[in-house]
Amino acid sequence: MNTTDPQQRKNVLVVTAHPDPGSLTASLTGFAVEHLRASGHEVRVSDLYAMKWKAVVDADDFPDHTPGRRLDVMGASERATLSGRLTPDVVAEQEKVLWSDAVVLQFPLWWFSMPAVLKGWFDRVFSAGFAYGPAVPPPYGDGAALAGRRALVSVTAGAREGAFSDRGIHGALPHVLHPVQHGLFWFTGMAPLEPFAVYGANELPEEDFARARQAYAARLDGLFTEEPVAFRSLSGGEYDRGMRLLPGTETPGTTGLDLHVRGVRG
Repeated sequence: MNTTDPQQRKNVLVVTAHPDPGSLTASLTGFAVEHLRASGHEVRVSDLYAMKWKAVVDADDFPDHTPGRRLDVMGASERATLSGRLTPDVVAEQEKVLWSDAVVLQFPLWWFSMPAVLKGWFDRVFSAGFAYGPAVPPPYGDGAALAGRRALVSVTAGAREGAFSDRGIHGALPHVLHPVQHGLFWFTGMAPLEPFAVYGANELPEEDFARARQAYAARLDGLFTEEPVAFRSLSGGEYDRGMRLLPGTETPGTTGLDLHVRGVRG
């Protein structure tokens, strides 16, 4: 049964990465897709392992590159993007991103980051001239290349929740995911929500999985209504020409990565 007003129905791209189709990541992906569709949204899925996604950037990505010449990845990427000469697999994923009103990432937290195949999806799909570079609007703000889209990161982690807290040995989860939230999404203009996480994922009892699904459903229901993370805009007058936050802009006592979020005390 659809619960979303027709005028509020959106397009959602779910990008997932886990080699085991029976994994917790796969179960959460399936749950998210079903829940979003039941709410009336259109959903497309990029299951990178199932797709046998090519993760590495190399000269094969740029058909016009001359063999034996130095490969300037950013330059080659921009030329191929602007001339319509990217490989078909990359073009297909870019079309999904442009189609989307929101992107949901579902992945296991491996070595404090995303699986390599997912990083490779960003490396290849977020090409110069498409997601960044001088041919598109400046980064870090709602006027950047992919502005107008929301983003939700959903991760599974083997550690306990306390290990990812403010005093946890792994560091606070928003800090661990800063390269994704700020460096990939906000850099390209996408508005990231606070991340969702399922902890203790290596041995998750059924009752805990049921609670996780309930909590995840609530976050998915808020995909287009939650307030995004209040990252500062590069063009908002809060940074100097060297891209350094102007002194006195932050809430007193704020330090580190929290400096780039309005109203956060470190």
